[in-house]
Amino acid sequence: MSETAGKPITCKAMVARGPKQPLVEETITVDPPKAGEVRVKVIANALCHTDVYTLDGHDPEGLFPSILGHEAGCIVESVGEGVTSVAPGDHVIPAYTPQCCEVSCIFCQSPKTNLCPKIRGTQGQGLMPDGTSRFKDKDGNTIYHFMGCSTMSEYTVLAEISCAKIDPQAPLDKMCLFGCGISTGLGAVWNTCKVETGSSVAVFGLGAVGLAVIQGAQKAGASKIIAVDINPSKFEMAKQLGATDCVNPKEVEGKIQSYIAGTMTPWGVDYTFDCTGNVEVMRAALECAHRGWGTSCVIGVAASGHEISTRPFQLVTGRIWKGTAFGGFKSRKDIPKLVDRCMSGELPIDHYITHTFQGVGKTNDAIDALHSGDCLRAVVRYD
Repeated sequence: MSETAGKPITCKAMVARGPKQPLVEETITVDPPKAGEVRVKVIANALCHTDVYTLDGHDPEGLFPSILGHEAGCIVESVGEGVTSVAPGDHVIPAYTPQCCEVSCIFCQSPKTNLCPKIRGTQGQGLMPDGTSRFKDKDGNTIYHFMGCSTMSEYTVLAEISCAKIDPQAPLDKMCLFGCGISTGLGAVWNTCKVETGSSVAVFGLGAVGLAVIQGAQKAGASKIIAVDINPSKFEMAKQLGATDCVNPKEVEGKIQSYIAGTMTPWGVDYTFDCTGNVEVMRAALECAHRGWGTSCVIGVAASGHEISTRPFQLVTGRIWKGTAFGGFKSRKDIPKLVDRCMSGELPIDHYITHTFQGVGKTNDAIDALHSGDCLRAVVRYD
């Protein structure tokens, strides 16, 4: 048991005080974990567009002041009453999609979904399962949690069911990527759509998630993988990961969906993936899915209030529109497997890390890097 177990910890954190404002480096207090909770030391945090989405004020559940961050690698510092699945010293990846594993949870028991609702209510309110926060600022005021993770802090508190225990030999500054984006892209291919060998695929948006879709499709044996982006500088990486064709929508005549389903292919492709969060792109992705059986998967998160639309005829003629959350992976069961595959060399992820920073106070620099257009993942090491 650590010397700090059962006591509040004072540490540095980046606090989001309001939308469209830079994060503020502050000294905060992190209370001990309560029953069913785990306090962890954050070793590294990767920036995800969802963090920026909330910071920019687009998230209807976004609360301020809060501590953002949800893609991290951590070491357990102490555990609360009743916690048995992890112990101090264990290495964990926080999971914003928890897995309670209870027999009574129809979601955890179903192979059809990973959307465990056990703590969804309080998580959406920026609170721990008991309805309170573990964070206080220097004046003793409450700071909200974010996505059940809040990893832009040197220490944070998680629900036990949000802790995926991984191989302690795995480098946390790399494995943190499995906490969100990379897993989501891979899982959209392998779990949500179950892309078969020989399939044709189109991927819209070549950020980290879109590139993970390409990597997953290549490993699934897709024979044709079309990478679509308005930034052609991303095409080289897409090709390295398995893209067979690259298309800039600005350089084709007419709509991109008509170009893919008409010029590049006669009837469209078997699977399409939107990784942009743009509702017009979501429509384009659906409409270039193959007549009769094409499936289009929405991965990108649209801004609050936006709606998707298409002609019903697109669905009547056999296309399927579906979405995915965390790629359908059951977090506590599947994240350790992804880490093991990475450690064995089967699933390389180093290429996603384009920027690195040292110290929690450099998080604003990481956000700037993410906005630059040439950043896939910026990782901030805290230790």
